[in-house]
Amino acid sequence: MTKQRCGWVDLEYELYVKYHDEEWGVPVHDDRKLFEMLILEGAQAGLSWSTVLKKRENYRKAFDNFDPKKVAAYDENKVAELIENEGIIRNRLKVNSAIRNAKVVIEIQKEFTSFDKYIWGFVGHKPVQNEITTLAEIPAKTELSDEISKNLKKRGMNFVGSTIIYAFMQSVGMVNDHEVSCFRYSEVKKLI
Repeated sequence: MTKQRCGWVDLEYELYVKYHDEEWGVPVHDDRKLFEMLILEGAQAGLSWSTVLKKRENYRKAFDNFDPKKVAAYDENKVAELIENEGIIRNRLKVNSAIRNAKVVIEIQKEFTSFDKYIWGFVGHKPVQNEITTLAEIPAKTELSDEISKNLKKRGMNFVGSTIIYAFMQSVGMVNDHEVSCFRYSEVKKLI
């Protein structure tokens, strides 16, 4: 019997299925993983998520496993190296944004002791449980993603528009947007 999954999952694409089944909507509280998803969601802007998933391992290697301290220290030589790296999305604005955003993450960590405490504070440190019945009900952005986006931009980040932030919130489990008919909905709902 085939498992019921969210309508957006391309069953022909194994990486998509694996991402949906194992990661999407699962609460993440590790600063490095949160930073990774923030950078990958920003890199995805204007592209498909499958493009990013295909390049994800290359991103991890190219960006020092998304260690914010290492990424924040990148210089022009490293930027040039990244722009030449065919394993990632070679967009100078997105590469520079990752460096800029790493610096902001470090400042947030100093202020809040962790990026996790800061970002999860927007949802009261527990996932928002939506009850999506069809793909069409999933919003592209919300008032909350607008608020987070504005706060991050005020702190100096870019590639953190409200739509990118909502996708980030979904990916790190700040919101459970699995369709209620999806086998992962009730599993993810139990996670904190």
